[in-house]
Amino acid sequence: QQMKKKILQILFILFFFAPANSEIKINPIYEGSIDAKIELIIYESLTCGHCASFHKNVYPQLKKNFIDKGLIKIEFRSFPFDIAGLNAAKIAHCRNNNNSDILHFLFKNQKKWAKGDSVEEVNSNLINLLKDNKVDLDFNQCINDKSIEDHILEDRIEAMKKFDINATPTLIINGKKFDKSLNYKNIKKALEKLI
Repeated sequence: QQMKKKILQILFILFFFAPANSEIKINPIYEGSIDAKIELIIYESLTCGHCASFHKNVYPQLKKNFIDKGLIKIEFRSFPFDIAGLNAAKIAHCRNNNNSDILHFLFKNQKKWAKGDSVEEVNSNLINLLKDNKVDLDFNQCINDKSIEDHILEDRIEAMKKFDINATPTLIINGKKFDKSLNYKNIKKALEKLI
């Protein structure tokens, strides 16, 4: 508990002293048509169980019925609550070229890596997961990449300032915070009104 408190304090300091603009542009993680009439932004933490549930239970139906049909664009933005979540977000963004595969992979396998009593233990779980699944990424290079870290922290700061976000997952539809429960039925109803 003490360790968790300390991590959150460090993270809080990092967030509020992160530089306003990083020089290197990091690709956002998104799916769907860039010209879609409807834009969804989902703020999530890779250590959040509800976010993993969203990826398992809601996202596949959104993909099938809206994303693959070119009706919406969905962007996945990181809103980490701890250092473990921040490190995992760096892995998801590392050399992704807008691709969401690693992000989905990390959510699908969340129970395998997001456990342990220390950040070192979680990092070790992540390294082993990537290695076992032949994911071609240099873990240390990715988590020490300052431009990726700045991008993630800036997204988080913007989310707090612009949308007053303090929980994950949080969905934004065409610039407005979605206040209903994040089940497929509710989201589908809201999207159908906009099509």
